[in-house]
Amino acid sequence: MSVRLQIAAMVFMMVQAVLFGAGMVVILLTPIQSDAMEAIPTMIAISVVASAAIALLIAPRLRQRYWRARGADGDVISG
Repeated sequence: MSVRLQIAAMVFMMVQAVLFGAGMVVILLTPIQSDAMEAIPTMIAISVVASAAIALLIAPRLRQRYWRARGADGDVISG
């Protein structure tokens, strides 16, 4: 298993927890609450897919030493 995938698996759990909590707050504090039995499973499925995508985007950045944009000559661009 690649290092990127291992990092993404660890990040996935944290991102999933945040998205799940945000989704539950939205469902329980809006008029969707009356249809919560249908909305919660849908929210869980959407948050799993979104968490996987976000984790795969975050993982390479966690391996980089410097995140800032670099110029053509490799110098860090200050802005």
